Amino acid sequence: MSLNDLIADMLTRIRNAQMAKHEKVDVVLSKTNQSITDILKEEGYIKNYKVIKDDAAHGILRLYLKYDDQGKPVISGLKRESKPGLRKYVGADAIPVVLNGLGITILSTSKGVITGEEAKRLNVGGEYLCSIW
Repeated sequence: MSLNDLIADMLTRIRNAQMAKHEKVDVVLSKTNQSITDILKEEGYIKNYKVIKDDAAHGILRLYLKYDDQGKPVISGLKRESKPGLRKYVGADAIPVVLNGLGITILSTSKGVITGEEAKRLNVGGEYLCSIW
């Protein structure tokens, strides 16, 4: 299995699993994917996650998805912003706001993978990985 963009693959798997009303979804384990998953858990977009090591080159990251009382997914949209073919970088003063603050931006900075709000507070810019709302 050869994947070029692990982040886009993770976001697509989450989107597809939520459309099919799955309880959990497995994605490829990488440091960046785990950092993004940490942010999703902190912000309340997923219930929990578990790291599963296997004999293959990569481990598995199992995400437990979250739904509201009516059975609608908590995550209503995911968008990959910076792609391997066209990287998108933003400065600390140009970090976008998603849906007037109802969503989050996730950036890869010199301080690690953090939310746009935290990047503004730390006054750092970086690669604009994705938006979630």
